[in-house]
Amino acid sequence: MAELLTDSKALALLAAEACDDRKAVDIRLIRVEEVSSLADWFVICSGLTDVQVRAIARSVEDCLETEHQRLPLRREGQTEGRWVLLDYGELIVHVLTPSERTYYDLESFWGHGEQERYISPAAGPTL
Repeated sequence: MAELLTDSKALALLAAEACDDRKAVDIRLIRVEEVSSLADWFVICSGLTDVQVRAIARSVEDCLETEHQRLPLRREGQTEGRWVLLDYGELIVHVLTPSERTYYDLESFWGHGEQERYISPAAGPTL
């Protein structure tokens, strides 16, 4: 089981990196495997426009397909671009506009899961 967790966390981190590549805002990883049967991890982030939301989602899809030959089992919301959901089974990626993210407040809803903020390696240490 520990190996599965490592694999699913690695997948979540890769998805977070792909979000960061398209300048996603406030990227969060939430470990939900102990509180939900939906997935092991959620990655939640914001795109400032519907165009950026779709670009972030496409970046995640491209990255996971290239690196792990994985395609989402389900994909929702790409037409509207306000909330795109990519379901990979053990990982669910949510890309939302700021207004949708505030309204649905997934971080609070899943607040009993272990949360961590993704820090871009490009950001470097702050003094």
